[in-house]
Amino acid sequence: MESNKEEKGLQFSQLFAENKSNPNMEFSSQIISLLLHFLVLVSFVCSIHSSEIRNHQLVNQTFQLEDEFHKLKKMITTRMQEINKPAVKTIQSHDGDIIDCVLSHEQPAFDHPLLKGQKPLDPPEIPKEHNQMDNLNDIFQLWNLNGESCPEGTIPIRRTKEQDILRAGSISRFGRKILDENLHVHSIGYVNGDFYGARSTLNVWTPQLEGQLEFSLAQMWIISDSSQDDRNTLEAGWQVYPRLYGDNKPRLFIYWTADGYQHSGCYNLKCSGFVQVNKNIVLGGAISPISTYNGNQFDIKLTIWKDPKDGNWWFALGSTVIGYWPSSLFPKLKDTAHSIHFGGEIVNLKITGSHTSTQMGSGHFAEEREGKAAYIRNLEVVNTDHLLHPLTEQPQFFVLEPNCYNIKGESSEKWGQYFFYGGPGRNEKCP
Repeated sequence: MESNKEEKGLQFSQLFAENKSNPNMEFSSQIISLLLHFLVLVSFVCSIHSSEIRNHQLVNQTFQLEDEFHKLKKMITTRMQEINKPAVKTIQSHDGDIIDCVLSHEQPAFDHPLLKGQKPLDPPEIPKEHNQMDNLNDIFQLWNLNGESCPEGTIPIRRTKEQDILRAGSISRFGRKILDENLHVHSIGYVNGDFYGARSTLNVWTPQLEGQLEFSLAQMWIISDSSQDDRNTLEAGWQVYPRLYGDNKPRLFIYWTADGYQHSGCYNLKCSGFVQVNKNIVLGGAISPISTYNGNQFDIKLTIWKDPKDGNWWFALGSTVIGYWPSSLFPKLKDTAHSIHFGGEIVNLKITGSHTSTQMGSGHFAEEREGKAAYIRNLEVVNTDHLLHPLTEQPQFFVLEPNCYNIKGESSEKWGQYFFYGGPGRNEKCP
């Protein structure tokens, strides 16, 4: 028994050391407390045994803490089982992801009380552009570059691992955004009005992050006009977020909330809500190829729209319809959206005491323009005729920290209304 306890103590020590070695890594206070108390007690009990001194009270406390730790581990396992549905096929991606092909009617969405017993709807047509033909380019994801695919009647879901939840530091907050709005820094363009959707094209980069808990993203927001406390949003874009994914690859993501990010919603398929209907795209999957500074540029085209027939909000990547957010989940978006945002966002945790060096976009300011700065182009909105209309005027711009990240709007016949955005974060003008 003594050798088993020493072995378990070593395992927990290694687990804790892996996270402690990264000063940016967080555990929930419950996990930290249990691990520290358990390790201290095991170490103390082992030393007592080695000197042949018995202390039954300490031994009992050690077993109690070990029992609490196993209960916590069981909670993590239960959460993983809620997310990871039984697979009819599993694909091991060369980038380390495990992709489970899950029967479409057994996906996490249908665990939601409002969606139980439902089945995925057939995808509608993507809205047409007003007065012109669509030209939609598709992208590749790393998991299916070798020709692997999921069978008909299934959808691909990136498997959640135990370490994914441990990195989140909280079982309840796993897969959700950081709540403190003071930590979020935006450079965005926006339009207000009554809209039934939007489209934009974003080039994809791999911005460098200062800490593993910070993220950098580019996205499009569909927003209700309600206050922050009960704001409804539908979001899609690309992001680099090692805390969520375990690496620094740019990944396709979606997000939603029906209560201002408080309790509802999540990234991708980490909770019940979004219904996926496509078998070829993984939400949370790594994107390939990516843009290079002063080199080739690669972008993704995103469309979110409210279908006039079923009333749901649908999401498409290029010419591929991915799935939908059921309108029943969004009391403030049952009719129209009232604001559309396009832009970049980072989280600034000020880990070193000064502004983060986490990059937005390419990590270069907007003035460097095409090939060097990140862009979002061909900004379009869906109006009451349910057609896509290019913006005829520049959106309004909001930049929280212009010396750290900025934005510059322009227009052209090819790119319509567009803007460059981004920046390096901490620099001599952004201390």
